This record gives sequence, structure tokens and C-alpha cells, in this order.
Amino acid sequence: MTTDSELWAAGSGAAFAVLFDRHAKAVYNHCFRLTASWAAAEDHTQSTFLLAWRKRDQVVLQRDSVLPWLLAVATNVVRADRRSLARRLRLAARVPADDPVPDHADDVAGRIDDQRRMAEVATAFAKLPRAQREAVALCLWSGVSYADAAAVLGIAEGSVRARVSKARARLGRLLAAPAVSVLATEETA
Repeated sequence: MTTDSELWAAGSGAAFAVLFDRHAKAVYNHCFRLTASWAAAEDHTQSTFLLAWRKRDQVVLQRDSVLPWLLAVATNVVRADRRSLARRLRLAARVPADDPVPDHADDVAGRIDDQRRMAEVATAFAKLPRAQREAVALCLWSGVSYADAAAVLGIAEGSVRARVSKARARLGRLLAAPAVSVLATEETA
């Protein structure tokens, strides 16, 4: 049987494959004991043997077995991975958290309800006489004062107030109580 030193000195792919077959399980178990993760142990074992393959011309074995050196390399690979993970976690901790995005489902549902309710109001509004519709549109929906609406409509301010009052009463009868709140905006005097 060829020793590890002889296989290492040969430096060939076939010789390295024999070293891998001899020691992969021991390196894998060592990595598992250091990480407590089978997946991480597999990754670290691969990294260990990749590093060993790259350094095969630079490293001269002092003993017949390459296993102690491989275990030392595996330990360093695990440490390096932990340091890298710690750096990434520190970096992630410095990134400001995104503001929570509000759930738009309630807004969408509210908009759909508003649209449905406004369609009901529009249907009832269409049943009002034209003069009352104009007064409601100016004073209640657009926030124009009674005096300014009277000037625009060319009528007395008292007439505008009477039209708005009659329109409210009629709409109140045509609509359910919640719809009246759509019309009952603050009046400007």
C-alpha cells in the first residue's frame, strides 16, 4: 500500500483521488463536528480538498499521513466561513430596515365600496331637479360658499340655501343613512 507521503509527492490527479477516498469521510465528520450541519460539512469538505489540490505543489508533508494537515485546513476553512458569515451579519445589521409596506387590501376594498356607494348617490342625485343638483354640486361637493354659489347661479343666497336644504331632505329619503354622510360635508358660509 502506498503511503500518503508518496501519493502527495506524486502530485497527480489519480494519486490525489486516492487521498480523497482515504480521508474524505474523516474530514467530513470533522467538519460536521465543528458546524453541526451536514450541508455545511459537505461544503467545507469540498473546500478543504479543493484548497489541498491547489496547494499540492507548495506543501511538503512532514509525516506519512496527510490527514492531520487536512484536518487543520478543514478547521481553518470552517473558521474563515464563520468570520465571513459574521461580517455579512454585521453588514446586514447596518442596513436600515425598510419601512413596513401597508396592506393595500383594505384600501382597495374601501375604494370599491366607495365607488359602489357613489354610484348609488349619483343615481339618487340624478333624480333631483337641475337647480338642486347645481346647488349641491357647488356648495356641498365643491365647498363653494353660499354667497359665491348665489353669485355664480345668479340667484339670492337664501335661494341657494333653500335648494341645498331641499336636496338634502330628498336625498335622505332616497338613500340609506350612511350615504347622507357623503353629502354632508362642512358648509362654508
